Amino acid sequence: MKALVLFHSLYGHIYKMAEAVAEGVTRVEGAEATIRRVPEAIPQETLERMGASHAQQTFAHIPVAAPGELSEYDAVIFGTPTRFGNMSGQMRTFLDQTGGLWMQGALVGKVGSVFTSSSTQHGGQESTILSFHTTLLHHGMVVVGLPYAFKGQMRMDEITGGSPYGASTIAGQNDREVSENELEAARFQGRHVAEIAKKLAA
Repeated sequence: MKALVLFHSLYGHIYKMAEAVAEGVTRVEGAEATIRRVPEAIPQETLERMGASHAQQTFAHIPVAAPGELSEYDAVIFGTPTRFGNMSGQMRTFLDQTGGLWMQGALVGKVGSVFTSSSTQHGGQESTILSFHTTLLHHGMVVVGLPYAFKGQMRMDEITGGSPYGASTIAGQNDREVSENELEAARFQGRHVAEIAKKLAA
C-alpha cells in the first residue's frame, strides 16, 4: 500500500504535520509513505518580506509533485493551511490541474484525507477540511477523517487542534510550535488512513 502526503506550507507548520502523518502511515505493516509539496506561487522576495523564506528552506529538499502522480498511490493525504476558511490558493491551483485524472476516473475508490492549520483557535480549520472534501468526493475518493478513537482531540487541559474531520494545528502569529498532541493526531490519522487503504487495496 502506497500513500502520498501532499502539502503546502508557508511557515513550516503543515510540513511538520506532514512528517508526522507520514510516520503514522509507516506504522502499518507493508505501508509506504511519500512526501511531496505543491509549487509555491509567492515570489521569493515577497516570502522574505513575510518572514517565511527561512522556514521554506527547511522543506526545500522535498520534491514538487505533478498532478498526474496522484493516481500512482492508494491514498492521498493532503495538508494545507487555512485561507479564510478554505484551502490555500497554491493547493487549489494544484487541484485545478487534476481534471485529466477526473476524466479518467483515476482516483475513484482511492482514500483521501486532509489536515490543516490556522493562526487562531477558531480560524476556519473545520470549514477548510470540509470544503476540501468536496473536491475529493468529485474525484470519487473515499474520505477518511480523524475518529474520536484518537482521544487527544477531546483534551481540555491545553489548547489543541484536531477534529473528527482531520488533524490540525494552531500556528498563532507563526510563532507557536506544533504541539506533541497535534503531532500525535497527525500520526494517528496517517495510520488510520493507511489501515483503511490497505484493506481497500487488497
